[in-house]
Amino acid sequence: MGGPRSNPQLKEQIRRRSRELGFVQCGFTTPDPPPHFALFQAWLESGRHGRMAYLQSARARSARGQPQRLLASCRSIIVLAAAYPAPSAPGPDPMAGRLACYAQGDDYHDVLLPKLKALVGFIEEKLGRTIEFRAYTDTGPILERDLAQRAGLGWIGKNTLLIHPRYGSCFFLAEILIDVLLAPDEPFEPDRCGTCTRCLQACPTQCILPNRTLDARRCLSYLTIELKGPVPAELREPVGNWVFGCDVCQEVCPWNRRAQSPPPDAHFLPRGHFPIADLTRELALDKTQAAERFRGSPLRRTKREGYRRNVALALGNTRQPAAVPALSQALRDPLPLIRQHAAWALGRIGSAHAKEALAQALPEEQDLGCQQEILSALGGKAADPAERGQAKP
Repeated sequence: MGGPRSNPQLKEQIRRRSRELGFVQCGFTTPDPPPHFALFQAWLESGRHGRMAYLQSARARSARGQPQRLLASCRSIIVLAAAYPAPSAPGPDPMAGRLACYAQGDDYHDVLLPKLKALVGFIEEKLGRTIEFRAYTDTGPILERDLAQRAGLGWIGKNTLLIHPRYGSCFFLAEILIDVLLAPDEPFEPDRCGTCTRCLQACPTQCILPNRTLDARRCLSYLTIELKGPVPAELREPVGNWVFGCDVCQEVCPWNRRAQSPPPDAHFLPRGHFPIADLTRELALDKTQAAERFRGSPLRRTKREGYRRNVALALGNTRQPAAVPALSQALRDPLPLIRQHAAWALGRIGSAHAKEALAQALPEEQDLGCQQEILSALGGKAADPAERGQAKP
């Protein structure tokens, strides 16, 4: 097998090829256990991962602590970064919605995985042999930021994201485990967050913790993407007009404000229907329209039901009477999750027309959770779930 001394040019050749493929950074590290694995374990034990049960499997935990369990022959890990558009300031229209910048273009899994395989093909061509590898981009049980920091791509900031002093934090990470021994790069040791706490102060739900982890149960990205059921009542207002993900901690980061990233891959530029100009139109998406909107997009993750749930919350947070007709229609949606959040939104708007729509819907509503939400929105006391024969969550 090739070693760092027997083929000293291979690393630079890989870097050059990675830039041609659109990656802004390329670093090399070993398959040794990640330095913050114990912190990750403690984070799981504390329950701050919420309902992301896939993080808890024994296999996933083992692989995150020992990358060679993913590829027994692994001798090196190539870590790459691909830029996506930086966040922009929200527009003045109160009926507009927001989604994380990374999600406005094509799904990064679809874009980056072929590039990783192309880079593997390049390495095989240079070595003159087939190599064993595993390629991931947020698709495998890997502590990506730990490996990226150890490969010299940046430091893990107070907002829990990997930050590079030139490129900021608006990039995807990807990894290739290979059976080729390459000299590791020096880790990025400096912590350049300093005394800055802008991300902690700006977080809408104060979910960022002092030890550079976060309570996912309160994070807007978790609430609008990973969480499949109702959004907790106390966290609905902080959602604001975010309908998929959140960029707040990146927007306020000084390193992103001075970032000098090259133009991102055209696949990651906003599609024609983004940014979202009219939330009422999004709430009315039928299955056919949603399938077209979500095709090849990160929005597939939340599905139509979760997306429209988020849109209902965003409309309620506008406090605009113009949202009442769309929300009133949503009170008759076949899905209880949509009706429940539409009721909350109408209660938040609180106009006479909003209350009229709630009052008309209440006698026809059969779902106990929706009945309680309507009663609460009308200012009445919701019945205790146990008293109505409904198990508490």
